[in-house]
Amino acid sequence: MREKFRQFMVGRYGTDGLNQALSIASIVMLLISLLTRISLFTWLGLVLLVLCCTVGGTLAWLSAKTQTVQNTFTVGDINIILAETTGSTYKMVPGNTIAKDPKVTVKAGSEACWLFVQMQPSANFDRFMTAAIADGWTALPDETGVYYRTVAAGTADQSFAVLKNDCVTVRDTVTKEQLTAEGFANPTLSFTAYAVQQDNMTTAAAAWANRNG
Repeated sequence: MREKFRQFMVGRYGTDGLNQALSIASIVMLLISLLTRISLFTWLGLVLLVLCCTVGGTLAWLSAKTQTVQNTFTVGDINIILAETTGSTYKMVPGNTIAKDPKVTVKAGSEACWLFVQMQPSANFDRFMTAAIADGWTALPDETGVYYRTVAAGTADQSFAVLKNDCVTVRDTVTKEQLTAEGFANPTLSFTAYAVQQDNMTTAAAAWANRNG
């Protein structure tokens, strides 16, 4: 009976209003009992106090807690390798094609990046040799010999050829006299690769400007 009465009163007045009403009513009953010396009011006051404590006690047990969610932030990274298998010293024979296979590899687990390769021929290279950039690279405006491409983050190594057909060619116009002339210097061709994060780098030019960190 007491539980039904409590549920009715909570539904009618709400828990906070019910507690307040029961507290006031119990105090009033006890004051009347003191003034009139009628025990009925004493009992009513005590009953109202018990009901007030019952409602308050019930509310004290209503609680909830979520599970802890832990967020872990790890360090991102970019790793690249520039390598070739065909060696670094070659004999020049007019008209010959020489195998040369430099490749840039973006290692597994690297972040998405702007990938650059810089071709640095010696001053006399174009006089004796020809070389072309492999497909997929784009020349960076206003930068001589610099090419770029975008590479997505991946779980496996991603390799990209630098030279078209993995070769260079000796011009067929080269003569023995040129190659044996006094002061002749062997032509050279060097490569350097760079990688810069794509995040917060909206253009290739901006990434190139930050290639050294």
